Amino acid sequence: MNKSANKTARAAAKSAEAASNSKALETAARAGFGASGVLHVLVGAIALQLARGLNGEADLGGAVAQLAARPGGPFLLWACFGACAALALWQAGNAVFGTSGNHGRRLTARFGAAGQAVAFALLAATVLSFALGAGKNSRESTSDLTVTLMRAPFGPVILLLAGAGIIGAGIFFAVRGARASFRKDLFLPGAPAPRRTLLTAGVLGYLSKGFALLLVGLLVILATLRQQPEQSTGLDGSLKGLREQPFGPYLLAVLALGLVCYGCFLILKAKYARM
Repeated sequence: MNKSANKTARAAAKSAEAASNSKALETAARAGFGASGVLHVLVGAIALQLARGLNGEADLGGAVAQLAARPGGPFLLWACFGACAALALWQAGNAVFGTSGNHGRRLTARFGAAGQAVAFALLAATVLSFALGAGKNSRESTSDLTVTLMRAPFGPVILLLAGAGIIGAGIFFAVRGARASFRKDLFLPGAPAPRRTLLTAGVLGYLSKGFALLLVGLLVILATLRQQPEQSTGLDGSLKGLREQPFGPYLLAVLALGLVCYGCFLILKAKYARM
C-alpha cells in the first residue's frame, strides 16, 4: 500500500513539474511580464500627471482602473489577469522544483522565485477584483489595513516589520539596478542598440522602483511611530508626499520617468527573460 502510494505521489509530482515547465505556460508567463510592464508604464504616466499638478491615483490599483476604462477594458483585464496568474504559477513551479542552471544558488533562486510568485499572485488578484467589478481604491485599502493592524495585538510591531521589509525590498531593487545584476536573468540581444536599450531601461527602472519602495516603507514606519495609521497610503500617498517637498515636482517627474523605464524593461523582458 505504501509503495503504491509513494509511486502515485512521485508520478503526480513529475506530472506537476512537467506542467510547470510546459511551453504553453511559459508563453503565458512571458505575457505576464508584459502585462506587469504595461501597468508600470501607466503608473509612471499617472505619476507624471501628479508632477504637473493634476489628479490621479499613482499605484497599480490606479493603473488597473485606467486599463479598465479603455476600449475593450473587460477583455484587457481578463487577459492581464490570466497572464499574471500564469507568471505566478511559473514562479511557484520554480520555487518548488527549481530551475536549470542555478548551480550553487539553488536555495537563493528558489526563495527569489517564491517571492516573485507571491508578488505576481497579488497583482493577479488586484486585476481580478477590477475584472469582477469589485476593485477598490488602493490608497484607502492600504490605510484601512494599517488602521486595522494598529488596533490588533502586536499590530504596530507587524507594521514596523512590514515597513522594514518594504525598505529592504527597495534596497534590493536599487542595488540590483546599480550593479545591473538582472543581466543574469536575460538572454541579451546581440545587436548593440537593443542590448543598450534593454540594459539602460533595466538600470533606470530598478533604481526608480527601489526608491519608490523605500518611500512606501518609510511612510509605513512613520505612520506607525506617530500612531497615525491613516497616513499610510501606499505608493500613491508616498508619491504625493514627495510632490510636496522642496523641488518635489521635479523629483517626482524623474521618478515617474524611471517607473516608465521599469515598465518598458518588463515588456522587453517578456521576450528576453531566461525562463
